[in-house]
Amino acid sequence: MKSFYKPVQVSENIYWVGAVDWNIRDFHGYTTGRGTTYNAYIIMGEKPILVDTVKAPFKAEMLSRISHLVDPRDISYIISNHAEVDHSGCLREIIEVAKPDQVFTSTRGAKALEELFGLGKQLTAVKDSQSMTLGNVTLTFLETRMLHWPDSMFTYLPASGFLFSQDAFGMHLASLERFADEIDEAILTEEARRYYANIILPYSPLVLNLIDRVQKMGLDLKIIAPDHGPIWRKNLGNIVGQYVRWAEQKPEPRAVVLFGSMWGATEQMARAFGEGLAAANLKVKVISVNASHRSDIILEIHQAGALAVGSSTLNGQALPAVADVLNYIKGLKPLIPLGAVFGAYGWSGEAASQIEEVLRGLKIELAGESIRVKNWPGSNILVDCYQRGLLLGAKLNEKLAGKVA
Repeated sequence: MKSFYKPVQVSENIYWVGAVDWNIRDFHGYTTGRGTTYNAYIIMGEKPILVDTVKAPFKAEMLSRISHLVDPRDISYIISNHAEVDHSGCLREIIEVAKPDQVFTSTRGAKALEELFGLGKQLTAVKDSQSMTLGNVTLTFLETRMLHWPDSMFTYLPASGFLFSQDAFGMHLASLERFADEIDEAILTEEARRYYANIILPYSPLVLNLIDRVQKMGLDLKIIAPDHGPIWRKNLGNIVGQYVRWAEQKPEPRAVVLFGSMWGATEQMARAFGEGLAAANLKVKVISVNASHRSDIILEIHQAGALAVGSSTLNGQALPAVADVLNYIKGLKPLIPLGAVFGAYGWSGEAASQIEEVLRGLKIELAGESIRVKNWPGSNILVDCYQRGLLLGAKLNEKLAGKVA
């Protein structure tokens, strides 16, 4: 009796044979509240071609889906578009089962898979823009280095306009619906943007270069099949256009006030900052680092025009939760034009200067010196925070008006 794990046809001769991970809630530091999928595909041509595999614990699920179409031992070729272990974790075992004629990957992919699994001799490295015909299927490989690993590549089928896009255009979303048009649009937009902000954001210039390259190549895209989340088969221009907007990182009339507070003093300052920013007609989020996860915070910060950060000082340092979030932000390198720093302290107050250093490292222009207060902010300090928020908002509005002009 065959397993109830069945393949899903996604194009004329292409099937999804991946796995659904309903319960994962942390993906290397990124909260995945809706789970994820590990997408693998099989092209049922004259010679079956498996495109990517799945995370190791889900090998049996993938093999069960494949078995409804073909004996896994009859797979002729395997393509590894991305060496990260959520897509290659069971690759070595699948090679042992299928004994394919060839396993194709990028030049960097061959190096990574050798380092991970000792697969060097079993791999065939393909070149950027290389095309080949396997049985009756013609494919073109496109290197997409650092989107988001050095080994990443796309595989494109010219005859059907089908693009296997590995981690690009994906999202962490567990679902039994395989196509994006079957899922609520608000959820799609939120999860796609969350994925972009937490994974793709630091490579935004490369995203713009890649999309420009694909457009100049004149690829006739009909379906985009990522390695996580649903498949795009309708209105592809929407998700591609969103990627362009997210990559351009044009600031919006939004501000985020991010803070960590020991006994409530820095929180009072944060609230005053928020009121001042709102008075400048900005949309404002005041976020405690103790109440929000770093991967949710970066979603709010992405494309915000202003960021104010405050922290109490603990043992001569910014609060650990503030430092954690700032370290995460540093790695993702969002483009934020303007910022401000504030905080209360008991006897030393080093946190503010440490935050300043981080924001300047991100090339954020600071609107004045940090506002610091010993012990508790009186009404005069809270008014200063309000006024600084108002000033920060005014400066952002000036910048945005200048861009429009």
